[in-house]
Amino acid sequence: MALDKNQIAKRIAQEVKNGMYVNLGIGIPTLVANYIPHGIEVVLQSENGLLGMGPFPTEDQVDADLINAGKQTITTLPGSSIFSSADSFGMIRGEHVDLTILGAMEVSEEGDIANWKIPGKMVKGMGGAMDLVASAKNIIVAMQHTARDGSSKLLKECTLPITGLKCVKKIVTDLCVMEVTDKGFKLLERAPGVSVEDIQKATEGTLIVEGDIPEVQL
Repeated sequence: MALDKNQIAKRIAQEVKNGMYVNLGIGIPTLVANYIPHGIEVVLQSENGLLGMGPFPTEDQVDADLINAGKQTITTLPGSSIFSSADSFGMIRGEHVDLTILGAMEVSEEGDIANWKIPGKMVKGMGGAMDLVASAKNIIVAMQHTARDGSSKLLKECTLPITGLKCVKKIVTDLCVMEVTDKGFKLLERAPGVSVEDIQKATEGTLIVEGDIPEVQL
């Protein structure tokens, strides 16, 4: 069975380490806030100007003034801080964010990412992705492995406008977990019931398979 969006977020949450400052991009990455392991203290950052995001609110906790970069209502944790987007991007550009988790439309085998525009379709703007990929110490991508027509989104070269070059370190898709190496995508884990052959068929870029590949543990 392929992983759903919440399971992708849950697996990525395992990459979060104690003491990290972590930026969550819009889409699947925002769900990571719900799955930070117990006993781990991290500070979640939203580029619109917030440090200290908590899980998504229950109905009785909703405050329309508290939103993340995707305009979803959120909660804040004790000690959280709210400030201007200018200060937020100063934090990002100053390389004070340890881990950035982003969605993507395409990723190349060299770690290039395309996640802001599809030619011919109207977009609201590039958002903060360009700053995040240029400044982050570590970037993990959360995405679907294939497009709706079945074509691969893990490519030899990106076909969409590039957001950043050679910046992605790890990718978690609905099919697997992969690491970007100088030789291509290295397969680390596979979704339960998904075979290595299934992943190879869905991956256009170079896929490196070494030994037995374990299933994702959630």
